[in-house]
Amino acid sequence: MVKKDDALLYHSSGRKGKLEVTPTKPCLTQRDLSLAYSPGVAIPCLEIAKNQDDVFEYTARGNLVGVVSNGTAVLGLGNIGPYAAKPVMEGKAILFKKFADIDVFDLELNTEDPDEIIRTVQTLEPTFGGINLEDIKAPECFYIEKKLQELLNIPVFHDDQHGTAIISGAALINAIELVGKKLNEVTVVINGAGAAAIASAYHYIDLGVKKENILMCDSRGVIYKGREGRSNPHKEEFAAETDKRTLTDAMNGADVFLGYSVGGVVKPEMLLGMNSDPIVFALANPDPEISYPDAMNTRKDVIMATGRSDYPNQVNNVLGFPAIFRGALDVRAMAINKEMKIAATESLAKLTREPVPDSVARAYSGQKFEFGRDYIIAKPFDPRVIIWEATAVAKAAMETGVARIQIDLETYKEKLELRMGESREVVRTLIRKARRDPKKIVYPEGENDKILRACNIVVEEKFAKPILIGNRDKIMAQLAIHRLQPNGLEIIDPAYYPKLDEYVKEYHKLRHRKGVTIAQAREIMLEPVQFASMMLRMGDADGMVSGITKAYPDTIRPALQIVQKAPGVKHVAGLYVMVIKNDVKLFADATVNIETTPETLAEIAILAAQQAKRFDMEPKIAMLSFSDFGTSDHPLALKVKRATEIVKEKAPHLQIEGEMSVEMAVDGELREEFHPLSSFKGDANVLIFPDLTSGNIAYKLMERLGGAEAIGPILMGMNKPVHPLQIGSSDVKDVVNMTAIAVVDAQH
Repeated sequence: MVKKDDALLYHSSGRKGKLEVTPTKPCLTQRDLSLAYSPGVAIPCLEIAKNQDDVFEYTARGNLVGVVSNGTAVLGLGNIGPYAAKPVMEGKAILFKKFADIDVFDLELNTEDPDEIIRTVQTLEPTFGGINLEDIKAPECFYIEKKLQELLNIPVFHDDQHGTAIISGAALINAIELVGKKLNEVTVVINGAGAAAIASAYHYIDLGVKKENILMCDSRGVIYKGREGRSNPHKEEFAAETDKRTLTDAMNGADVFLGYSVGGVVKPEMLLGMNSDPIVFALANPDPEISYPDAMNTRKDVIMATGRSDYPNQVNNVLGFPAIFRGALDVRAMAINKEMKIAATESLAKLTREPVPDSVARAYSGQKFEFGRDYIIAKPFDPRVIIWEATAVAKAAMETGVARIQIDLETYKEKLELRMGESREVVRTLIRKARRDPKKIVYPEGENDKILRACNIVVEEKFAKPILIGNRDKIMAQLAIHRLQPNGLEIIDPAYYPKLDEYVKEYHKLRHRKGVTIAQAREIMLEPVQFASMMLRMGDADGMVSGITKAYPDTIRPALQIVQKAPGVKHVAGLYVMVIKNDVKLFADATVNIETTPETLAEIAILAAQQAKRFDMEPKIAMLSFSDFGTSDHPLALKVKRATEIVKEKAPHLQIEGEMSVEMAVDGELREEFHPLSSFKGDANVLIFPDLTSGNIAYKLMERLGGAEAIGPILMGMNKPVHPLQIGSSDVKDVVNMTAIAVVDAQH
C-alpha cells in the first residue's frame, strides 16, 4: 500500500518532480559550444530549411513525444485541472523513457475548450514526432483526437481510448482461445460508455467481434434504440435492438464482460447468469466492478482480469503506448492507424503464449508465469514486449503506407535490443558469430527446467546443437510440463551410452595413478559433469555449460582433470563481460586465482586479450594497481609492473599499459594529460585485477551498485570450452549467453 507521506516525499525530495533535460552531446570545451550553438548550429538549420525531413536527422524530433492534457479526466480523480494533472503527465514521461527510450515534453493546457486545445497542439507540430493525448474527458476527447489526426502529419494517439482497448484485446484473444470459443460468436457486455469503452468496442469489432453481439451499458442501464434522455453520437452508435434494460439483464447469457465503470457494480449472482467459462475484465480502478476473490469464489470457470497489479492478468497500459510510439516513430509514421493497433494487439497476444524469461519472474518476486487462465497477457517488465510490439507496429505502418521511411525489420529488431541494453548487442554479436558454425554443446544438468528452456531458444536461434545429459523420461516429462519442443535436442543417459566403456577406460587411464580403480572409474563416469567432460575430451562434444545447480569448483575440478588446460597454459582464469551504460569492459580475474604472481597476471592478460578478439573488440589492456607508473615501489605495485613487462615480452603486439590506477585506465583523456607517453590512447577495455579479491569485489560492486550487467563468468585457458555458471544466480538468459560464448570459443 502506498502511503501519503511516501508519495509526497518521492515527488519532492532532491530535484523536484520526476524529470530533467539531459544533453546528449558534449559541451565541455569552446569547440563543443561552437558546434552546439553559434556558429555551428546554423549549418543543420540551413539543411533543414532546404529539406524539411532533415529535421529528423539533425534534431531530437524523431524521438520526442508531446504528452498533452487539460486535466479533465485524471486517472480516477476526475476533473482536477492542469496543475494537479502535471505529476501524472511526468509519470507518463518516465514510462515512455523506461519502456521505450522515448523522450517526452509534458504539456498541461489551461483550457477546457476543445478547439483551443486543437489549435495549440497544431501549432506545436514542428516540435514533436508524435502526440499522446492524456486524461481529457469524453466526449470532447473524441472530437479533439479526430480533428488533430486530420490536421497533423504525425501520430496522434489518445491512450485513454486506444491503450486499454489494444491490451484488453490481446487478453481477449488469448482468453477466447483458452475456452475454445470464437470471437465472431461471443456476446460481449461493456459497462461504461466513456472513451476507453467506446474505443474498446470499435477495436473488438476490428478483431472479429460482431457489432450486433455487443451490449453497452452506462449508469442508466443498457443503451438501446429509442432510449430517451441525454446521450451522445458515440453512445448512439452502440444502441442495440434489445429488450434488455439492466446490467443484470445484459450479463445473463453473455460470454464476456468488460468493465470501465465503478467498483462493486457487478454482484456475484450476476456472474452466475453468464455462459460457461465466462471472461470477466473488471477494469475499474482502484476497485474493480467485482473483486478478484469474489469472482473466483463465485465461479471456478471464470477467466478474470483487472487493472490491479496484485491479482493475475493485469491490463496495464504500459504494455501499449511505449512500444506503439516506438514503432511509429522509427518509421516516421504520419499516423497510428487501425492496422497498427491490430498489429500491436496480435503481437502481445502471441508473445504471451511464449515461454517467459526468468528476468520477468525476478521482477515479480519470483513468480512463475505460463500461458493459461492466470496468465493471458504479458507483463510490463518482459523485455521482449518492446521488440515484438514495436516491430509489429512498424511493419503495419510500412504496409499501410503511413510510414515516411522503409526499414529492414530483422535489423530493426537488433537495433531495438541495442537501444534497450548494450548487453543485448554483445550477445547478438556472439550469436551471429556462433550461427556461422554451430557446435555441439553438452549440458550435464539436462533435467533442469532453465537448461531446457535455454536449449529451446538455442535451437530456435540455430547457433548450437544441444546435448542434454540425464534420464530421458524425466527430460521428456519436463519438456511437456513447460510446453517445450524436443526437436533439435540430443538426449543422453550415461548408463545407456554406447561409448560408456570407452569413457571408463579413458578415465581410468587418466586417473589410475591417483588410486582410481576400474570400478570407481565406471561409477565416476555415470556422474553428469564427469561424463560431459569426457565427451569433450573424446571429441563427442565441442563445449560444456554447467553450474545451475552445482558450486563453481564442482564444475571446474572434474573439467581440469578430464578436459585439462590448453597446451602451454599454466593457469586458467575467469573473466566477466561488464556492460556499463553504453560501454563494455572485460574484468579478469574475478573468479579463479586467489593470489597471483607476475607470471600468472601476465598469462591472465594474454588470455583476456584473446577473449576480447573473439568479441570483435580490439583489446586495450590496463594492469590495475593502486600505483601509477612507478609512483610506489611497494611489492604489490612492483608485481603488476613486472607482469606488464612480461606481457610486452611475450606478446609485443598487444596494447597494454601498467601499473596504473583504475581512473587512469578508464579515462583516456586524464591519462593523456598526466602520462602522455602511455603505450595506447583512449580508454582501456580489458581490466586485469591484481588478485581475486579486488576483481571479485569490483565486478560485484559494479553490478549491484553501479547498475552494470555482468555476462559470465567465462573460464579461459581450457583445452576445450568449459563454462561454469553461478549457482543460484544464473537464469535462462545466462545459459543462452554462455552457450553462445562456448560456441564461439569452440570455433577458435
